[in-house]
Amino acid sequence: MVLPTIGAASRAEAAEPKPQIAQAQPPAAAAPSSAAAPGAATGHQFLSLDEVAFTEALVDHMWPKDQLSPSGTELGIATFIDRQLAGAFGQGDRLYAQGPFRMGKPQHGYQLPLTPAQYYRAGASAIATACQKRFGRSFERLAAADREQFLQELASGKVKEGPLDLAAWFNGLAYPLFVQGAFADPVYGGNRDKAAWKMIGYPGLPAVYNQDVVRFRGKAHPRSANPQSIQDFS
Repeated sequence: MVLPTIGAASRAEAAEPKPQIAQAQPPAAAAPSSAAAPGAATGHQFLSLDEVAFTEALVDHMWPKDQLSPSGTELGIATFIDRQLAGAFGQGDRLYAQGPFRMGKPQHGYQLPLTPAQYYRAGASAIATACQKRFGRSFERLAAADREQFLQELASGKVKEGPLDLAAWFNGLAYPLFVQGAFADPVYGGNRDKAAWKMIGYPGLPAVYNQDVVRFRGKAHPRSANPQSIQDFS
């Protein structure tokens, strides 16, 4: 699930000085921050309706439904993203956010006056504006070929809209959340029915499988037809 082909993912404030949002670095991909207990309420906890439409279109394009797996939305990737943004990760629980915010380098870590949830929202808004200007319609209403071209240009830094570095937004926040939503334990809302694990031949828990990574490299684990999740051991 790597660029350059986005659609191929289915295979595999403060003064002194003012925040330099366009140069700031996104947060590193974090471990899932909150679990969705069995039988948890459905619906969205953070994303607005417009943001839901964008996010679902994004994950469905990057993980299209085929004979091997359901679509990204059906897999629960959009739900995972929503839950993470609504939880501790999205609210910046482990981030130092007191400022001052200065122009940072990648090795300086997160350098934004925004929580990850605010950062995601700002990026989605900028993308909506960019799509309206370029295509006269929102991202979710674009044809597949236009989505693909737009995402390729977004990831490579060619899409400019406002002060936000949209390439850093996509590569450092949206894309890692997408990957986590696909392959994390289903207890966090994504990887529904362990479909992604089954597709790649991953047996899930317990951790005693660590040596099997070597023994079964490049082939399905014998127990991957019925992988075990956190809920299975609860």
